[in-house]
Amino acid sequence: MAAIGSLDIRWPIGFIFTIYGVILLAFGGLTDQGVVQLPDGPLNVDVVWGGGFLVFGLLMAWMARRASRQP
Repeated sequence: MAAIGSLDIRWPIGFIFTIYGVILLAFGGLTDQGVVQLPDGPLNVDVVWGGGFLVFGLLMAWMARRASRQP
């Protein structure tokens, strides 16, 4: 029951999370500030969360695109 010209909320959410994910992945790949020492070895938290944000953002954008193609 969407009005004509209404924006699916998944588009801006997908855009924001994708941008944040790319920024975190780049920051985590270029610096060592997000590295946490665990018993199994170091873990770069920025890279892990950046990847999660990127996947979530792309998933939301894909779902919005799929919904806009249906009648």
